[in-house]
Amino acid sequence: MCIEHLDSRISLVDLMDLSLKGRTGSYIIHEESLTIIETSASPSIPYLKKGLSKLNIKLEDIQYIILTHIHLDHAGGAGLFLEECPSATIVVHPKGYRHLNDPSRLAAGAKAVYGDDFERLFSPIKPIPKERMVVKGHGDTLRLSETCTLTFYDTPGHAKHHLSIYDPVSEGMFTGDTCGIQYRTEGKSFYLPSTSPNQFSPGDMKDSIQFFKGKDLKRIYFGHYGMSEEPAHALSEVEVWLDQFMAMAETVFSSNASFNENVEKLSIELFNMVKTSFFRSGADPDHPMFNLLKLDMKVSAMGIVDFLTKKGEMKR
Repeated sequence: MCIEHLDSRISLVDLMDLSLKGRTGSYIIHEESLTIIETSASPSIPYLKKGLSKLNIKLEDIQYIILTHIHLDHAGGAGLFLEECPSATIVVHPKGYRHLNDPSRLAAGAKAVYGDDFERLFSPIKPIPKERMVVKGHGDTLRLSETCTLTFYDTPGHAKHHLSIYDPVSEGMFTGDTCGIQYRTEGKSFYLPSTSPNQFSPGDMKDSIQFFKGKDLKRIYFGHYGMSEEPAHALSEVEVWLDQFMAMAETVFSSNASFNENVEKLSIELFNMVKTSFFRSGADPDHPMFNLLKLDMKVSAMGIVDFLTKKGEMKR
């Protein structure tokens, strides 16, 4: 069980998403209204509960569970967890609200990506009653204490139903997946975009990154994984890699190939391109992040191929 104390009021619990360390985290904001950001999928809930217990937090004391977006690796376990948190309210993007109440489409989408592994990785996905949820849109706020009021921002690109949350005390932004993934190694972090299906939009992602750049942030709290105190560098890296991902995709993508064929070709090219760059920057070839990277490039390739396929269909 890994718990990081980021400062006196924010903790990070490793949720062992996909049974992998450092994959997905839940942020605990220790304010008057105790708040959790992200639950991950249902198999992660025992890790979340154990982490909260180690932090001496009772489930009945949790007031808010904020979901940056409704992809299952961030929100899939929210319904299950909520059953044990009688005082908690789910906070979600307006476009995500109905899918948490009826998660059938979320489940179908994940099954399309993960196939036979779906049950092991995500089940169960429980519906959340409407009366246990509140929606927050761009510019809305949530008061946690006299000294802390969170502000919510609509930040599409990774998904249309994506919120980012600004914490004025730490001057940090909880960005979910909008500005990508942080891969942490000893002494150095690497940053890549997350372009998973099926609402990936490179234009919207760039706009959201520019929005973050204009906020003069001191910290970024990544969903995958952990806090960065070099936000300007992280955002620039993600932006550069996004351009490289799309350039590679334009080279590899073929309208005559099947979806799966395009994904397979692109995921291999992305993985090799990123791996080579990371090696040149001093990454240990045996570092476990490369296990994460291979999976992430497969999922990112799916999102890019989906985007290019839809783009081609619109031109016809």
